[in-house]
Amino acid sequence: MAAVTRDRHIAGAGTAADAWRGDTGLAGVAEVGVADLVPHGARLVVVAPHPDDEILACGGLLQLLGARTDTRPPLLVAVTDGEASHPGSAAWPRERLRAVRPRETLAALACLGSAAPNLRRLGIADGGVTAAETGLARQLAALFEPGDVVLTTWRHDGHPDHEATARACLAAAAQRGARTLEAPIWGWHWSAPADGAMPLAHARKLPLPAAVLARKRAAMACFQSQVLPDASRDAPPVVPAHALERVLLPFELYFYDPDRAF
Repeated sequence: MAAVTRDRHIAGAGTAADAWRGDTGLAGVAEVGVADLVPHGARLVVVAPHPDDEILACGGLLQLLGARTDTRPPLLVAVTDGEASHPGSAAWPRERLRAVRPRETLAALACLGSAAPNLRRLGIADGGVTAAETGLARQLAALFEPGDVVLTTWRHDGHPDHEATARACLAAAAQRGARTLEAPIWGWHWSAPADGAMPLAHARKLPLPAAVLARKRAAMACFQSQVLPDASRDAPPVVPAHALERVLLPFELYFYDPDRAF
């Protein structure tokens, strides 16, 4: 997969959701089903840099996979507890976020129909994944199994924790014989239609029925620490409505390794 050379700044409002909805390149990406992404008998392992990334990346896939009776339960790996999302906030100090954000994940997964998820928290410092990348790759290699489908954030997503998590996943998956899928989250923000930044030639779309998309939206509402303003510092939400709309498209987009047959 070619490297992205342009700057990946997460600032301002970013690219509007409507621009992506009207993108002809994105419209031309081939659609796949759940069994194409997670073959029968395979295990899905979702590696989320922060609480809420697992819902943003694959909340639809998790629902559709849960409706199958011939699949192994997915493993969800929380790299950090997301305690650094509100620097300087009196309402959301790090200690409170460290306790609340994992609970928000559990509420969101229950909203998707997973009341007792197989969840592993690694406790790496929020904002410190790059420094811990080598150790993270070792921890992940101990969790991955041959034949797993490992789904994580995009290696060029624009957030350092997202990119370091992806690199660690790629290294561990290669070591263990697992397949990888990468989902853009902040990539929708800094990239734009027709700029060539997203590797759409190596992408697939998973269509989401309306009811599945509605539950994904409801699951994201469980992350109140992220989607509500911070009155203690008169700050907007960490994940404002326009950012949610970019990710709550009627499909989920995944990049795959072009060196492995899809």
